[in-house]
Amino acid sequence: MAKSVFISSTLPREAVGLIPGDFTLDYNNSEVPLSKAELVSRLNGKDGLICHIISTIDEEVLASAPTLKVVANVAVGYNNIDVAAARRRGVIVTNTPDVLTETTADFAWTLLMATARRVVEADHYARSGRWTAWKWDLLWGADVHGTTLGIVGFGRIGRAVARRALGFNMRVLYHDAVRADAAVERELSATATDLETLLREADFVTLHTNLTPETRHLIGERTLRLMRKSAIVVNAARGPIVDEAALARALREGWIAGAGLDVFEEEPRIHPDLLPLQNVVLAPHIASASRDTRIAMATLAVRNCVAVLEGKAPITPVA
Repeated sequence: MAKSVFISSTLPREAVGLIPGDFTLDYNNSEVPLSKAELVSRLNGKDGLICHIISTIDEEVLASAPTLKVVANVAVGYNNIDVAAARRRGVIVTNTPDVLTETTADFAWTLLMATARRVVEADHYARSGRWTAWKWDLLWGADVHGTTLGIVGFGRIGRAVARRALGFNMRVLYHDAVRADAAVERELSATATDLETLLREADFVTLHTNLTPETRHLIGERTLRLMRKSAIVVNAARGPIVDEAALARALREGWIAGAGLDVFEEEPRIHPDLLPLQNVVLAPHIASASRDTRIAMATLAVRNCVAVLEGKAPITPVA
């Protein structure tokens, strides 16, 4: 009997073309999220699902799809999927680690640099017609080289961020539930520490941890008040790690100097208190959005799905 796959959102043709010809394909070629009812309906009788983070695969959805064998998420994160419920039903969940590591680390640095050197403000100023002469004290920002970088979450992306810090001669502190090997620490000149120490000592704090019940609002009023008034926080991980209301207040009242955000608590909604602030750089969840990386992510997700349905081991299963 032919295997049946549902792709719930737009994928590049290079990835869709990897679905074997003897598979039955149902493809929702749209970036608009399906409602839960639509998702449940389209999953009827399907063996595999390839989805983005905009699709919520919870207990209800899984219960309605008894033939489902694999959910292949086109992302490294998978907080949109109830992994425990999937396991109870024998459904394999996969993600797309590694292929987006370097691109995401690049963009975390983009946010860090843009915030530190006030690039967005400078762009607006240059375009506005207000720039009529060179000024000694125009748009002073913060130096990056030789400062202290605090990395919260020291997995693939956190380590890639640390590797880039070597070129800026930065002191690197990191906090993670699992300490890195001594060899990794030496290679990256990184020092493990507790979260409070990291927040107190870092000039820049960049977030690369998974979203879990323990990390939800990890950066909130208490932790923001631990940080230096000159500090900048960057979030290219998951939005709910940061309490946006508390962050807006911290930026407005000067608890910290700035922030760069690529992810938000209730995407695509951004907390309205952040929008008028000049000391926050906002991006629409594009850290992995280079052409090559997005194609690689989609291709890996399809390969994961096909492997499982052909009776092989998944390439990158969620642990």
